[in-house]
Amino acid sequence: MSDHDPTRTLLRELVLAAGMISLLVLAMWAHTGSMPPLVVVESNSMQHDAGGEVGTIDAGDLVLVHSPNDNRIISFAEATDKDSPYYGYESLGMEGDVIIYERNGESESTPIIHRALFEIEIGASTAPNSENKCDAGVLWDGLCIISWTVPGTDQIQVEKINLIFDGEQVGKYSCGGAAAQHGSVWYSVENYTPMNPGYITLGDNNDCNDDQAVFEFAQGLNSIHSGMIRPVQEDWVIGISGAEIPWLGTVKLMVSGGDSPGVSQVPGASFVYLIVFVIVVLLLPVIIDPTINSILRRSPEAIEAEREAVFAKIYSSEEE
Repeated sequence: MSDHDPTRTLLRELVLAAGMISLLVLAMWAHTGSMPPLVVVESNSMQHDAGGEVGTIDAGDLVLVHSPNDNRIISFAEATDKDSPYYGYESLGMEGDVIIYERNGESESTPIIHRALFEIEIGASTAPNSENKCDAGVLWDGLCIISWTVPGTDQIQVEKINLIFDGEQVGKYSCGGAAAQHGSVWYSVENYTPMNPGYITLGDNNDCNDDQAVFEFAQGLNSIHSGMIRPVQEDWVIGISGAEIPWLGTVKLMVSGGDSPGVSQVPGASFVYLIVFVIVVLLLPVIIDPTINSILRRSPEAIEAEREAVFAKIYSSEEE
């Protein structure tokens, strides 16, 4: 085959493209500490604006996934507590971290990507009785938990958790939808006894309908095998959401099947931006290549090389 054989050229280009993609994935893996380093957002549960918004999570976005082992999860409660070292911390449009987790640790269920609203820690515990039961408190992981603590709030060593996210006890988190219709202005927790320590999570676009059905008007989410989602334990967390890459995940959603909502929840503007992005990417080589060649031709080195080529041609003609 000659150097200009189209088959060889195509193979070379494919190998080069595969190598560049591999290097990009490896670089993202090194940066995030997680594999895969990107996930596609399928639903609009985290959407802040009906038309989509860069800097927040919309359906069709790609999101970097940072390893939870390398980062501490900061809850909304901690990020809105003026006495917390994490006060003012924001991620993807609001205070607190957005986490990706398996429902009750079950890999068969579709992972959830929602914000950590508040964390529940063990306050005090005691050993179970001879029948491995608790005379008081909640049995979890071989311990009887008799009190709980919520970082970033005044709930310290309490038997039941009571919180109102009205800016007094903890940062403001206002409600809409069914909760607002019933007069519940703020997200609240009333006499809640957790089943285990972990994180209470909530989609930014879910109108106080938290995943664990802690709030009075919350319906919650279910896993495939074990029913209602419990507070998210650390070993259920797949990763912490980092920066978003807007629109590009829409391509994957177009060919998704199964339980995926496909592109039904992708903002209409995202399709426009995606088309514009693809056009720009396709046009860039057409614009850049002639521009670079023009600059190179006008460089002193290129001009000198052209002069030398002309002189060489003249001398060659004279010798003949």
